[in-house]
Parts: sequence; structure tokens; C-alpha cells
Amino acid sequence: MEPRPLLLSPPLQQAQTMAHCPLSDLTPPYTTAASSVAYDPRSNLWLRINHHPPVEYVSDLRSSNSTLLYMLSISKFSFSFDPLRLTWHQADPPLVWRTDPLSLCWTAVISWSLAAPAISKMISVEIYDLETRKWDTCESMPAIFEHSAASMWLSIAANTKTLYAIEQASGITCYFDPISRSWLGPFDLRHDPNIYFSVIGISGDNLIMLGLLGNSENVKDIKIWELKGESLELFKEIGAMPKELVEKLKGEHASLSSIKVSLTGDVLYIYNPEEPEELVVCEINGRRRVSRWGSLKKSTVNDGGRVTERAVLTCADVSLGDLRKAMKSGKGSFNTVNNGIL
Repeated sequence: MEPRPLLLSPPLQQAQTMAHCPLSDLTPPYTTAASSVAYDPRSNLWLRINHHPPVEYVSDLRSSNSTLLYMLSISKFSFSFDPLRLTWHQADPPLVWRTDPLSLCWTAVISWSLAAPAISKMISVEIYDLETRKWDTCESMPAIFEHSAASMWLSIAANTKTLYAIEQASGITCYFDPISRSWLGPFDLRHDPNIYFSVIGISGDNLIMLGLLGNSENVKDIKIWELKGESLELFKEIGAMPKELVEKLKGEHASLSSIKVSLTGDVLYIYNPEEPEELVVCEINGRRRVSRWGSLKKSTVNDGGRVTERAVLTCADVSLGDLRKAMKSGKGSFNTVNNGIL
């Protein structure tokens, strides 16, 4: 079943973090992002965001580094990054074909993939300038990522100046400067030998890392660190997930081999890709510590009798002004959801 985007959010007062998930229809004519669901953790309300008109289907809907939604085919690249994901941009695809990964950094979309082995072992990197609307080639990705240049092995995070890529299993990390269009690294972020899996994200403008400690059959801890320094050598532990929430992430499974995280601002949504209906939520306070933990069940999406089982999760800072602008433009309308059923 085609994924639908999901939006999770803190309170809509001033600009606040929302996680966003579009919905799609697999019956002809194919469309995607016909609507989205949104969650406000402080009011504990789910919202439905209706898209007018539905977005044209290009290919499977994907998300990247918490803020970018996109569809990519051999003939078209369609993407959205505005707060409510109501505006979609159309562009030519990258010069070198890949299905993923794509990442949004500053005013550019960055794309990379391993070229055909018979041609080269270099990892092609291209950058799409949002202002000139053109693709350009960059310095190849470091060779250490030769066998892991895809989203199933990498975790990606980007702030206004830098894009970071970490190999989830090893902790090996490099970062990309979109101005000089060059890579720095590699750096080893596995500062604790007990970490067996890690993902990264951006909180505010700071890089954070979540790590699973122990092993997949016996998870001892899930911890969060803030990383600083030119070589990302300065680690500060800012939180550890309560044991009962670790158990919720496991769901019906006895093991926990990986997690995913989506965040913008200071609110994090953490989930197990094998049990994605359970979301763990935490918030980083002004003292740069995790001050609040909670969990929620993903809202069930019911579309004409069909229940959506998959969701594509992404985040954004959304304000009341963004909602007013969306309604005024006619691109979006909103209604609350009763009992989690849309």
C-alpha cells in the first residue's frame, strides 16, 4: 500500500515543530498527498490536512532528513519542504539515476548514489540549487561509504550550513559543505563501544545522535547526545529513554535492531521501522536536556473504507500564520479527528 504523509506537531501558538505525513491513492488516476494527518502533543489532537488539488503521482513517496518529502522517477523530480507540504516543486531528475538518498540543506537539494560498478566505484554527488533550478556535480562522497550509499545504511541530517551522513552500523561519519561542495571526514562517532546502532538529526542548529546500546537481543539503553567540535569530538549526553518506552518501541518483537527519528526544532519523534504505529516523543528544553518523554499510537487513516498501513514521516515548524496562509491560498483545509480515525 502506498505510504501517506503524517504530520506530528507541538502546539500551534508561535512557530512549532510538526511532523508531516501525506496520504496517497492507488486507484487510477494515481495521486498522492491528497491529505495528511497532524498531531499536536500538547493538546493531544490529531488534525487532517486536505490538499487542494491532490499532488500528481510521480513515484513512491519518500522522506529525507526530517524536512523533505519527494517523489523521484527517471523523468521527474517532485519535492516539497514548506511547513504544511502543500506546495510541490517539479524539476528534472539528477543526472545519475538513484532512488535515494536525497537531502535538503540550506537552499539546495543534495543527491548521491554509487555509479554502476562496471563504470566507477565513485559515489556520485549532485546538488540542485533551489534558486537557479539546476543540478550540478560536486566532489564525490568519501570512498569509505562505497558499500553504504543508500538510506537503508545511512542516517542523514542537515542544518543551514552542513549536511551530515553517518553509517548507522559503524558510526563512521562525514559531512558536506554545500558552499565549497566538498566533504570532510571520516570521523568515528562510536565513542561508546556499547553502541550498536545510531541515527542523527538536527535540534535547533545542533547535531544530535541517538544510539542503541547493548545488542539487538538485549537493548540496555537508548541515549541521546549533542555533538559539537570541528571533528564532532565533543559529546554531551542530554537524555536516556525510559525503560518502559524502550519496551514500547520493541512492540511484539523480542529484539530491536534499529530505530528512526524525525525532528525539527526541539521535538523528536522516534519509532521502530518494524513497529511504526508506536511513536516515542521527547522534547529538548532550553538547557539542552531532554525534559519530557511520552508515546502515542499513530492515527489510523480510513479513506473510503480502506485503512492506510504505512506512513511517511517528516517534520516542520508550523505557526498559526502558516495555517491562515494555507487556508487563504485555497491549497489546504483542516478538520480535527475523532478517536484517531480520519
